[in-house]
Amino acid sequence: MSRTLRALRAAVLAVALPCVLVAVWWFASAASTSFYAPPLRTILGRFDDTWTAERLQDDVLPSVLRLLAGYAVAGVVGVALGVVIGSSRRARAACEPALEFLRAVPPPVLVPVIMLFAGIGDTMKIAVIASGCVWPVLLNTTAGVRSVDRVAAETARSYGIGGAARLRHLVLPAASPQIFAGLRQALSIGVILMVISEMYASSSGLGFAVVEFQRSFAVPEMWTGILVLGLLGVVLALLFRLVERRALGWYHGSRGARRKAGGGGA
Repeated sequence: MSRTLRALRAAVLAVALPCVLVAVWWFASAASTSFYAPPLRTILGRFDDTWTAERLQDDVLPSVLRLLAGYAVAGVVGVALGVVIGSSRRARAACEPALEFLRAVPPPVLVPVIMLFAGIGDTMKIAVIASGCVWPVLLNTTAGVRSVDRVAAETARSYGIGGAARLRHLVLPAASPQIFAGLRQALSIGVILMVISEMYASSSGLGFAVVEFQRSFAVPEMWTGILVLGLLGVVLALLFRLVERRALGWYHGSRGARRKAGGGGA
């Protein structure tokens, strides 16, 4: 099968299920008279009037900036701590009990506590996002560093490669597939925490807008906010996939070569 046909097939499969779900929602809600579950045509009819350029600038843009800031902090902290803990058996033994305790605390529970120290501004929201996103990055990085090939590690040691050079050329490349797996998990967590953080004492953001619509009984507008959140998640996932494909091109290429070799051998 040619590359063009594979790309076309993947595109059709990607849009098939969303189209089916939208069609089911459209026809299932067409005769709805419920105030809380209006027909999809009513929701879509309010979309353009609700999400104007001004509202996108006032609510969507601040949310995205907070998400990216918290996500970046979690990525840097998670990778740095993961490398340290994964490289040292003593560090793992010392940190594991505390990490298990902190990981078990749901980030939304920490919102009131973080508000006491960081106030109700953007710092609080970024801290909430970072506090939840850091764990999948940290744990996956630790696992990736621990799984570095022993033969490659011994070879690097025998050639006197250590310190920053070993980290850059051996540890991080070997752990990068699992690091990106943690970053992918953290992205979805970040979107959830972005909305939750904006529901507390906020004056802007997608979470704030959805709550305001709900409080003013603007139910179709509330549903449009939920759709915007879903679309934002789709866009972020596609962008992450592009970055991952570019950063891990060598990894996906080697996996494809192994599959071809295995198929040829069979």
